[in-house]
Order: sequence, then C-alpha cells, then structure tokens
Amino acid sequence: MARFIRLALRASVIWAGLASCSSVKGVPFPSLDDVTVDDLEEGLSRGLFTSVDLVTAYLARIAQVNPVLHVMNEVNPDAITIAAELDALRANGTTLGPLHGIPIIIKDNIATFDKMNNTAGSFALVGAKVPRDSTMAAKLRQAGAIILGKANLSQWANYRSSNSSSGWSAYGGQVTGAYYPNEDPGGSSSGSGVATSIGLALAALGTETSGSIISPSQRGNLVGIKPTVGLTSRYLVIPISSHQDTIGPMARTVKDAAIILGAIAGPDPHDNYTSAIPFPKIPDYVAALNASALSGARIGVPLNAINTTSNPTEIAAFNAAIATMQAAGATIVDANFTVANPNTTAIVLGADFVSDLAAYLAELTYNPHDLHTLSDVRDFTRSSANESYPDRDTARWDAALALGYNNTDIRFWEDLQRNYYWGGEGGLLGALERNRLDAVVMPTSQAAGRAAIQGAPVVTVPMGFYPGDWPVTRNARGLVQQGPNVPFGLSFLGGKFEEEKLIALAYAFEQKTQVRIKGPKPYLVPNIELGDFTGF
Repeated sequence: MARFIRLALRASVIWAGLASCSSVKGVPFPSLDDVTVDDLEEGLSRGLFTSVDLVTAYLARIAQVNPVLHVMNEVNPDAITIAAELDALRANGTTLGPLHGIPIIIKDNIATFDKMNNTAGSFALVGAKVPRDSTMAAKLRQAGAIILGKANLSQWANYRSSNSSSGWSAYGGQVTGAYYPNEDPGGSSSGSGVATSIGLALAALGTETSGSIISPSQRGNLVGIKPTVGLTSRYLVIPISSHQDTIGPMARTVKDAAIILGAIAGPDPHDNYTSAIPFPKIPDYVAALNASALSGARIGVPLNAINTTSNPTEIAAFNAAIATMQAAGATIVDANFTVANPNTTAIVLGADFVSDLAAYLAELTYNPHDLHTLSDVRDFTRSSANESYPDRDTARWDAALALGYNNTDIRFWEDLQRNYYWGGEGGLLGALERNRLDAVVMPTSQAAGRAAIQGAPVVTVPMGFYPGDWPVTRNARGLVQQGPNVPFGLSFLGGKFEEEKLIALAYAFEQKTQVRIKGPKPYLVPNIELGDFTGF
C-alpha cells in the first residue's frame, strides 16, 4: 500500500450520482470531477479561489478514495508551499505559463528532484536520488504546474512478470478503476488514468511503450495522447525501451490534453531521440483544435487488422463511430495493412531494457541497494519479501537476460528492422502513405501495437460503454475486464510527428459525440469540492 499519503483528513466515500456543478463563494462552478484548464484559469484569475485552495481540495479528494482505489503512491509534501508561491506570483501579475497554479499528477516512473521517490512501483528504488528533475517534471514546473504527487502503476511499467495484473505494484498495491468495483484499470499508467477520471487532479502524465497511456485512458473514459517517440523527452524516466518509450498527457478533454502536450514537448540534449523533431518550433496544438476537422478528412480503416468478432459491443460502437465521422464529412477508406498479423517478438524490448535500465541506474546520485544492472534488480526482487515473488514472477526479465546481449548487438538490429517494416510499409505508415490518409482509426483495445513498433502517435477518445446489464468477466487475478458501464475508446493513429492532425480529428469527434459527458459516471467519486475550502 502507498506509504506517503499523510493527510490529517477523515476518509469518506460516496457513490456516484452527485450533481456535476458546485459553488465557489456563491458562484456556480464545475465539479472537480469535470473541471477543465479553462475553468481553473478563469477561477484563479477572478479570485474565486487560490492554488492553495485547489491543492488542498485535491489532497482531500485523494485521501477519500485512495484507501479503496490505491491510485497514488505519494503526494508532494511541498505542494501547498509551491501553490502559495505561485499564488504570490499571480498576485504580482506574473504567470509562468498555461498551467500556472494547476495541480498535475505524474506517473511514479518520472523522476523529480524533490522529497518524492521515483520507484516504478518497486522497493528497489525507494530512497534512490536523481541529480535533477526529469525533463518532463522540469517542463511542467516551467509551465507553472504544481506536481501534486506520484501515481501508482503496473510495476516497472508492466515489464517484470508474465502473471501479474495491470495496476499492481509492490510499493503501491493494486489500482482499481472507478467505473465498476474492482475494475481492471488497464495499462501501466493505471493510477494516472484513474486519478484523472475522478478528478484527483486536473490531469496526469503517463508513459507508454505499447498501450500504457491509451489503455488506461479508455478504461477511465479519458483522452490520452501517446506522442511520437522523440516528441517528449525520456530523460530520467525509468525506461523499458528507448525505441518505443514516450510520455504523454491523460486528460478529460482533448483541449486539456493538447495544452499539456504543448507544455511538455520539445527537444532535450539529454535525449537524442528528440533531435528528430522536424520543426523548429513546437506546433500550437490548441490552435489545431477544429470542430470541423473531420470534413474532408481521409480516414482509413484496416479491417484485416481488426478483430471484428471478439467483442460485438465494442465493434458496434466502432461502426457507429465510423458512421459519425462519415456524416461529418470524412471519407472512409478501406486501408488494409500489408502484414495483417505481424509476428513481433520480445527481443527489441528485452535488449533495450538491459541497456536502458543500466543507463538510468547509472544516473542515480544515491543508490540505496547498489543496483546497477537488470541482474541486480532481479536478484533484489527475488530476495525481498516485499516484492511478492514468486507469486508474481520475473519472466520478462528472465527472457531479456536469457538473450545474452543488449541493444548494441546485430541480432537486436535485425529484429528492430523487422518491427520497423511491420509498423512501416507493412502496417500503419504504409497504409497512411498508399491511401493518402490523414489518420487510421481502430478500437483502442486493438490499436497500441500497430503504432508502438514504429514509434508513431496515437490519440484515444471515449467511444462508448458496456451496457448497464452487461455480465461481469474477470481475469486470473480477479479484476473486472468487462462489466456494466465500463468505458472503451476510439484511437486515431497517424504518421510520425503528426500530432496536430490527430488532435484536430479527435477534437472534432469529441465535440460531435460528447461520449464522456453523456455516458455513465464512475461508481466511486470524492464528494469534496472547492467550495468546501473557499466558503460559499
């Protein structure tokens, strides 16, 4: 269980069904369940509340639900102090950026140079120290954001076991989703997704190697942006694969996600992948928002790469989404992939992890368990009573170490080139080019791998929900895979560094459908609002 939430607040939890609006100093104001960047900026600018009020409310909301959902590993003990400093700057007429004074949660593999840990959910890294903020944390602070805390995750970003569960870590316990009791939260950025879905902060950062932003986003009825590999720096983010890892926002609206992406994107001399960014200035992703973007767009559907029989409810919603896009003026194109079912292997991730984990550990200025290699980390995990071994195995590490080489070996290069073909000419990028497409669309549950192996971007938006009478199905660890009101999403996949185009299309679909607003609400939400701290 999380060990660093030390709040002098009584926990109380209520079921969903609350009104979506509250009141601050007698002024109607959206609930923190649904509030946007624009709402918070307006409230702060008008003096309806302060950033200290906002942080205090969010911390209280976390204290209410964390004993049930295990969303947060730590909260920032300096959050209120930082908020007060940002309030003082605002009072003097200075704002640092679009997120000034707004709390954001980050996944517990994104390092901060402060009093918080960076653990990847493992006791192996509790107490370890980094030399400075990760570039992602530094960029958030530069934009004025308050880093509220570290979200729980699938341990080591789901790169340890073959028999674990999404959202479980030794350090934080099992994250569960908020739309159905004991819901599988999806992906490794699970705490980030659940926290955002019920308003424990404005939004969150997640990381993705293959599915770890878009999967928990869909399970939380959220927008998730998985950027092109190299658009956002991975410096001092605990890695899996330098060829596939990327960091992106998880938010309740496309606009909020676009604002955050603009704040964190850009070149970084500490991450040479960012040197591939093809434009001299990061695009204005908010300016790209266009409610009419679907009109005239060419949208590809790779039917030979979509399983249309495994989940009729999701496929029916996907077909309805295609009809919606067509009615909005999009041209729908049959865009099959040349290689329908690529035979990808674990070699790229395994060899990358051997190299990239060692590189991260070498950056530590304090390494409490003297861990320098994957073998060291495996030995610690197997010998520590806190790490739930052997109940949760180390099979992915075992396979990586069994390769006997890292990502400098020619055998790694050969597998990487196969991946690039399957995601390139044989897959997503080939379909985009041959058919002159603006994007490919797929159900989010089937989309991740197609972009991951090529490092291409994906934007997922809410698409639908299982019906209220849907039967519950569970995985081997007892988490609910399908059940009443559990959400699922639609993904827009595009070419490298074409986030502007995908964001515009996703925004147009969001505005046309309003799935998040119209759909079922979480079964579990906090009942604390800003008005509880500012007075009526």
